[in-house]
Amino acid sequence: MSVLVFLTLILMNKIALFPGSFDPFTKGHESIVNQSLDIFDEIIIGIGLNTEKTYLFDLDKRMKQIQEIFKNQDRVSVSSYSGLTTDFCQSVNASHIVRGLRNTVDFEYEKSIAHVNRSMSEIHTLFLLTEENLSSLSSSVVREIHKNGGDISLFVTQHNILV
Repeated sequence: MSVLVFLTLILMNKIALFPGSFDPFTKGHESIVNQSLDIFDEIIIGIGLNTEKTYLFDLDKRMKQIQEIFKNQDRVSVSSYSGLTTDFCQSVNASHIVRGLRNTVDFEYEKSIAHVNRSMSEIHTLFLLTEENLSSLSSSVVREIHKNGGDISLFVTQHNILV
């Protein structure tokens, strides 16, 4: 390896994409981002847009909620994207995808996606475990609580932006 290539590798930021619909972004998601900051120089939270999916919270509110949570963290940014996650990774120079795991069901589902992504690109997937006290938390449960008039503040930081 030449000195120039070696120096380029050292000076490159390690960028990871944390993709999802984040409808809403929960404290479990927040925990995964915070863990990722110990590993990567930059985390891009990518809100994937799926025209087939109906969202409870609109894109603007989801983006504002996440931006407010990480407003004091200059190593975290928020973007929306459509299309393949691996294509978005390449467009933002992310070498890794970060995914949070709550249980073995999550692992099996995410493992198959990681294998497909790896076969299509040079993008690696890193799995991080959610904190034990957050392992039962999911966006779909939080949506149900909200739809039925329940208080979601225990599960979602900056919940006031969403309502």
